[in-house]
This record gives sequence, C-alpha cells and structure tokens, in this order.
Amino acid sequence: MPWYAWLILVVAIGSIVGGLMMLRDSASKVELTDEQRRKVAQRNAEADAKDAQNR
Repeated sequence: MPWYAWLILVVAIGSIVGGLMMLRDSASKVELTDEQRRKVAQRNAEADAKDAQNR
C-alpha cells in the first residue's frame, strides 16, 4: 500500500479511538434518589410484564 493509504488509515483509527475516549471522559454518572430508583424499577417491571403478555 502507498504511504498515503497508511496515513489515511492511521488518521481514521485515531479519530475513532479519540472520539471514544472523549465520550468516555465526558460521561457522568446519574445520581438518583430512592424514589426515582423505585419508579424506574416499577416501570421496568411493567414493561417486562407487558412484553411477557405480548409473547
């Protein structure tokens, strides 16, 4: 392969890896109260029941 093909390949891989690292660094953990956790668990249970009913 010519040198410019290698250069394009390295730049593309670097862009992908750099983007993933920036995404990881900018991600923040969501803090939920106990009430919010309970609501999420209830919605998940309702969704699971609805999915089981539709099968």
